[in-house]
Amino acid sequence: MAIRGVWITNTDSRVLHSRQNIAEAMAFLAQTGFNVVFPDVWNKGFTLYPSPIMRSLFDVEIDPRYQGRDPLAEIIVEARRVGIKVIPWFEYGFASSYNSDGGMILAKKPEWAARDINGNLLKKNGFEWMNALDPQVQEFMLDLMLEVVRNYDIDGVQGDDRLPALPCEGGYDASTIEHYRQSFHCYPPSNPKESQWLQWRANILTNFLARLYQEVKAINSDLLVSMSPNIYDWGLKEYLQDSKAWLERGLVDIIHPQIYRRDFASYKQVVDRVTQQLNREQLAKLSPGILIKLGSYRISAEHLRQAISYNRSRGISGEVFFFYEGLREDQDVLGKVLRSLPYNNYSGHPANSNSNRRIQSFFRFLQNRF
Repeated sequence: MAIRGVWITNTDSRVLHSRQNIAEAMAFLAQTGFNVVFPDVWNKGFTLYPSPIMRSLFDVEIDPRYQGRDPLAEIIVEARRVGIKVIPWFEYGFASSYNSDGGMILAKKPEWAARDINGNLLKKNGFEWMNALDPQVQEFMLDLMLEVVRNYDIDGVQGDDRLPALPCEGGYDASTIEHYRQSFHCYPPSNPKESQWLQWRANILTNFLARLYQEVKAINSDLLVSMSPNIYDWGLKEYLQDSKAWLERGLVDIIHPQIYRRDFASYKQVVDRVTQQLNREQLAKLSPGILIKLGSYRISAEHLRQAISYNRSRGISGEVFFFYEGLREDQDVLGKVLRSLPYNNYSGHPANSNSNRRIQSFFRFLQNRF
């Protein structure tokens, strides 16, 4: 059986506004055929759960919008009530803010800032970044994720195109420069995409993921480590995300590359490329991210049907949708499309593999879910 997943955001969405909204959303998803939710728990420098770590470091234990509540705990209760798994999603990863000059995190910890070749705060596509190559920053992010693992009844944790990641233009802070100089007896090149410099930094992030994977499994070996990176190898060249190495080293249990294309022909082309890069065991871990809504864009019903059908024809047995509100627009039109498949029984041609015990256990749950 396969993942039928959806991301729950706190942007352009009302789901997290109240416990009642959360309960209604979980009931809708269960009725539609979904079996996993990926709720946002880390956004713009704030957690969406009360965090002792954030309180001790920054005197703010939760996003002020949710003061007095615990949206993550509420989601877990309501999802469990209808048989849905919960994998918290650390959306912002190593990004500290969006068009906010580093936000609260870097105002308090300026030494955590990532730097470009000119020594400026690293910014790309509106996001300002912490230095993901810095051991203290890595420790902070690891502690946040393990805090959730230890304190909540969850089924895994998820990173994405910002975790582990760093724009390739970063790494020009004094500490990283010196580390590179000691390794290669020369300074980093001015070209941020020079192959040795690029791969060296990507390897640091891969090793961070290896540590995260080991630490999560040490707490509970049945928890899943889920990643939703940019598509390989664009993600490697632009954000130091070597997802090929992640799979080869067994550092992810399920992977959701963001195949965010707004027409079916482009989606099909990327799916072909991605599946050709994977062996059978790796293919069993694949559930692509599909864009169904962003701003004024919403996927057409026909494109949605085509994408799911094509996934099955390529041996892909599941997917994750970005994001929930796209299912509900125009009186749930896309949700009704999925029910008409019917989505919960639309298994097509799932890939066979010798997946590890954790994934098999998870898939057994999904099978029992319906």
